[in-house]
Amino acid sequence: MTASGIGRPPQFSNAAQLQLLIDNYFSSATKSSPARPLTITGLMLHCGFESRQSFYDYEKKPEFSYTIKRARLMIENVYEELLQSGRGAGAIFALKNFGWTDKSEVSIERDSIDYSSMTDEELESRLIDSIKRDYGVTLPRKML
Repeated sequence: MTASGIGRPPQFSNAAQLQLLIDNYFSSATKSSPARPLTITGLMLHCGFESRQSFYDYEKKPEFSYTIKRARLMIENVYEELLQSGRGAGAIFALKNFGWTDKSEVSIERDSIDYSSMTDEELESRLIDSIKRDYGVTLPRKML
């Protein structure tokens, strides 16, 4: 029972207890043959958490925040290294769960040309030149 009399008592009284289990998880995974993959859920289970939410709740506690964030970062590093090795499909999924995103940057440059003062012929010429430049399509000059 907790001090308020509600809920389960804390699993760890200090960050050092949790750090020992985290260190043990990383060393046991790398010593097993073949090496066991390092995962967030594997870490949670090894440390005795019954749910991801309990683990994340501990991360919100100031005395455990650094310890849990560092452990998560170590696992994130493993996934990032998998990307470099060419075995990244699962790692991409896992990294997205760490908050990583796929981003495509599109840059749109605008001319500072006043089109309102151009004649129809000038506008048509600029449009045809633009289509040829951007799409490789040549259009006849007199379309209007």
